[in-house]
Amino acid sequence: MLDLPLIWAGLIATAVLLYVMLDGFDLGVGILFPFARSKDERDVMMNTIAPVWDGNETWLVLGGGGLLAAFPLAYSVLMPALYLPVLLMLAGLILRGVAFEFRFRARDRGRKFWTQMFAGGSILTAVAQGLILGGFIQGVTVEDGRFAGGPFDWLTPYTLLVAAGIVAGYALLGGTWLMMKTRDNLHGDARRWTLVSAAAVGALLAGVSLATLFVHPRIALRWGFDLSDSFVPHWPTLAPLLAIPALGLAGLWLVVGMARRGSHRWPFAGALLLFLSGYLGLAASFMPYIVPYAIDFRQAAAPDNALGLMLAGTAVILPAILGYTAWVYWVFRGKIDAEAGYHH
Repeated sequence: MLDLPLIWAGLIATAVLLYVMLDGFDLGVGILFPFARSKDERDVMMNTIAPVWDGNETWLVLGGGGLLAAFPLAYSVLMPALYLPVLLMLAGLILRGVAFEFRFRARDRGRKFWTQMFAGGSILTAVAQGLILGGFIQGVTVEDGRFAGGPFDWLTPYTLLVAAGIVAGYALLGGTWLMMKTRDNLHGDARRWTLVSAAAVGALLAGVSLATLFVHPRIALRWGFDLSDSFVPHWPTLAPLLAIPALGLAGLWLVVGMARRGSHRWPFAGALLLFLSGYLGLAASFMPYIVPYAIDFRQAAAPDNALGLMLAGTAVILPAILGYTAWVYWVFRGKIDAEAGYHH
């Protein structure tokens, strides 16, 4: 007998991870846009993501749509709790999508405007996603299966810290992606952006990790710390989880070490490892809750017959999405320069 709620929780978690990793680097390219030296460099930067950026957002649709269909109770609680940052995220995604297409066709004055809108939309999206993540981690007030908090519960110093970390993390993904896809001066600029972003990510990740232990007592206990007992770790609980931050440190070392050596591909792999580590750390902090810290995924799940029907459809659609995504990345592999691009 299939454990359908667990399968769907895994599918949605995987979709969100793929979205963060894949759309993260093209959001990062937008965040880095203001630092490019010229219009031609910005053209190359956009051409590196042009074939894939729209497809990357497929995983956001799958994650959000899957949450609504498979865990309707969680959706009905989380959406009112995070309504405003979700709207900000959607506004940012729409703005950058429009700016992406219009910029290539605009004249000088219009091109400058759409360049600013593309960068602004990317930053707005990243900040909004950080606020959503921070609001999710710090927990949602639930009474009788409904959201019972205020409209600005998500806006706290902790969520702003998480938002800053997300912006820096996406900039790191964008910088390492550009290192892999560009040449000459732009490659050198991307290397510098990568190293600066890595330093910011290291500092912010340490700050967020420490702050997260104080956000909710459950998180501290999950990691073996009792806040009422002088913050002394319980090593039998903490030790098995140390592999997660170790993975993050390995990813950060890979980014910095390989960027300094001039590697083109390994820094991007290191950035992906860093994000994977952060994602696993979050999973270890609040699983099995899908609405921290009130509703677990089994309580929020739709009936098994509905989950089974959706799983049958997903079994057909998901391999097609994965196959198409892999094919696009394979076809558009390699370096991008000013003479060749998706829109030429």
